[in-house]
Amino acid sequence: MPDERSEDSAEKDTVQDTETAGPTAQATAKEPSVQADRIFSPYGIASAVLGIVAVVAVAVATWVCLGHRDTDAQRTHEAQAMKAAADWAGLLINMTKDNVAVNVSKLHEGTVGQLNADFDATVAPFTQLVQKLQSQTTGQIESVALETLHHAPPGEQGKPQVQPELAAISSDTTNVMIVATSVSQNAGGKPQTVRWRLRLGVSDIGGKLLVSRLESLR
Repeated sequence: MPDERSEDSAEKDTVQDTETAGPTAQATAKEPSVQADRIFSPYGIASAVLGIVAVVAVAVATWVCLGHRDTDAQRTHEAQAMKAAADWAGLLINMTKDNVAVNVSKLHEGTVGQLNADFDATVAPFTQLVQKLQSQTTGQIESVALETLHHAPPGEQGKPQVQPELAAISSDTTNVMIVATSVSQNAGGKPQTVRWRLRLGVSDIGGKLLVSRLESLR
């Protein structure tokens, strides 16, 4: 009999211990999950948002940087085209009886396309006048301005068309407007002042800027 009671008491104590420990064990088992949720949910979302913001910021910065580079490159190219046009026009308006042969040769070397092919006929009126009048001419460029930039054959009315023969060799053609004044002192005559208004097409041929068009405007 004492043994049976002892066994019953032991069993009851075991049941009580299990019941008592049960909620605590369950709570302990749940604690890591709750703590994980508390740690990773808010910070995980914040980290994801910050990551997306960082990626977008990098993309925008890259786009802006490339845009600035393209703009700077275009402005540099346009400035170089205007300088090339001014240098070429300077030779034209400063031809004299003494340098006409040299200037004509330099002018021809600086041309391409239709102007190069028709150079003699285009420049002949200027050279013939200089040789006939035996004039001493001093010219000055007054203004140089960019008119239009053609990256492809344009179809806009009123603008010079890109020459077909340049399409395969020129990346673009810049049209430059030039206003200049020259004073010619003819042999035995009075000084004559000539106003020049020119439109020059400057084409990029493999990185070299050459004049592909010459128009005298009134």
